Amino acid sequence: MSELGLAMVEATPSAALRPYVTRLCAYHEHYEAPVVRSEMAMPGAVLILALGAPMEAGGRRVTAFSGGLGDRFTVTRTVGPCEGVEVVLTPFGARRLYGVPMRHLTNLVAPLDDLLGPWADTVLDRLASMPSWGERLALVDSLLCARISSGPSVRPEVPWAWARLLESGGRLGAASLAESLGWSHRHLVARFQDEIGLPPKTAARMIRFGRALRMLRSGRAIAAVAAECGFYDQAHMNREFRVLGDTTPGQIRPRPSPAGPAS
Repeated sequence: MSELGLAMVEATPSAALRPYVTRLCAYHEHYEAPVVRSEMAMPGAVLILALGAPMEAGGRRVTAFSGGLGDRFTVTRTVGPCEGVEVVLTPFGARRLYGVPMRHLTNLVAPLDDLLGPWADTVLDRLASMPSWGERLALVDSLLCARISSGPSVRPEVPWAWARLLESGGRLGAASLAESLGWSHRHLVARFQDEIGLPPKTAARMIRFGRALRMLRSGRAIAAVAAECGFYDQAHMNREFRVLGDTTPGQIRPRPSPAGPAS
């Protein structure tokens, strides 16, 4: 890997994987000096299938790693050339992939073999043998489909509630969800922490932040985004962006279009 900088290409997850994965991206990066980033919190779990130099993430030195959802940004430091595939899992994709209650993975960064055992080494060995980005993406798609489909099933109530939160942009309250399900608030919180890793109110914050971020990146005005996403005022939105993204709304710039399909 001789070229400096970051290069990446995205692929659309297969139909079987789409309920569990929202992003599938092959990448390589190499810099003249270490690069420190603040990785924003998101309503999903990041899986990094990396080859090459380890990096620092969440205070740990890791190469291939993952964890659960979080309610804060994570600082990473890239110290050498690396490449691989980045996957963003839905909460239920992570729940089925890792097979443990998601509350155990909240705000956690862990080496992949701690979470997936020998399967992680098998995936990384096969990934290293693939000569092109397109083949790497197809391999990861296939292996994840097989692993997730054999994982523990998730009862439909929490996915239903999660879908309602997504549809509302994080503006639907926990009381409304609990009433619709015929559950107590306490039971709703316990189930969310098991299946998602966050209580409903915090999950709604992640979704609201993600929606606001997308709108700002599309060029929308800050005041309009604050009002439409349900922040009390711009000061409230500023506080949330600092906690969840280590940034401010005014620092968000529209993004260019992503690269085309992998070949």
